[in-house]
This record gives sequence, structure tokens and C-alpha cells, in this order.
Amino acid sequence: MSDPLKTGHERLVALLRSRSVLLGDFVLASGRRSTYYIDCRKTTMHAEGLDLIGRLGLAVLRERGWVADAIGGLTLGADPVAYAVARTSCSAPPIVNAFTVRTAAKTHGAGRLIEGCFEPGARVVVAEDVITSGGSALRAAQAVRDEGGTVLGVLAVVDRGEGGREAIERSGFPVHSLVLVGDLLEGPA
Repeated sequence: MSDPLKTGHERLVALLRSRSVLLGDFVLASGRRSTYYIDCRKTTMHAEGLDLIGRLGLAVLRERGWVADAIGGLTLGADPVAYAVARTSCSAPPIVNAFTVRTAAKTHGAGRLIEGCFEPGARVVVAEDVITSGGSALRAAQAVRDEGGTVLGVLAVVDRGEGGREAIERSGFPVHSLVLVGDLLEGPA
């Protein structure tokens, strides 16, 4: 009998390789140049990718003991990851809702920096599509803390292995990545 999470992980790796890994000359958000770019949105916004990330991400939360009220992170990369986990939790309670951290607070309406299902006192997991420097996850975590929330950990789809995980962990947040960059750049699809 096959392990559905192992099978799901293998399928997520194949989907990321075929849809999200681009080779060439790229400037990353950190300003660094790279010979490859992982456009995770091509997978995180794909119907099968959403299903896989939802199931694998929720399994991680449960395995790590992260009893979260909500999951979310800095828009746009974290949004589909958070929404996938939240949707999957409906079929496997307890429910984990979703939120989004804006890059800047709205200048109209309620003027919120954090949108969606977040309240002061919430226990949350910060979501990320790709960890490179860790800056996006740390910005989201700071916004959550500034608004009175508690960050249980960071869930990423891909870790590029360039120091971001370590930076996040030095700030006191455990990190779990569904896929390591080596899984995407080496071996069979």
C-alpha cells in the first residue's frame, strides 16, 4: 500500500519541476542574481498544486503540533498556500482559517495591514511560497506580532537553501519546507 503523503510529495516535486523551475539569468527579490528561478505561483495557483499543497501543508501543521487559528503571509506568494491549507482543513478539522498581510496598510477603509481571518491573540502559521533570504516571512511574522498574534512557525513550499531558513529560525520561528531546492534541480522528475 502506498503512503499518500509520500506520493503527494513526489507529485508536488514533479509539478514544481515541470511548471515552476526556470533556467536562465534572473534577479531575485533579494537583488541577487541566479541561474534559476522558481516561479512557485505556476504551481501554487494550479488546481492540482492547490490540492497537493493543502493536503501536505495541513499534514505538516498537525505533525508539528502547530494548533493554529489561521495561516497566512505576505501577499502574493503566501496567499494560495494559505488558502489551500485553509480549504483542506474543512475536510479534516480543526479548521484553520486564512489571512493575508499586505505590503502596506490600506490608506482607506479600515486601514488594515492584515486582511481576512486574523484577530489579536490569534495563533498563526506564516506561509511562504519560496524561502530565499527569509525576508518576506519575517515581515509577515512581524506584522502578526505587531497586531497581537503569536507565530507558531513558518510553512514554505520551497526552500532555496540560501540562508533564509536559518535567518527565520534565528528570529525564533521553526520552519518546515515541503520541498528543498535540491529536490527540484537534481534527480528524476
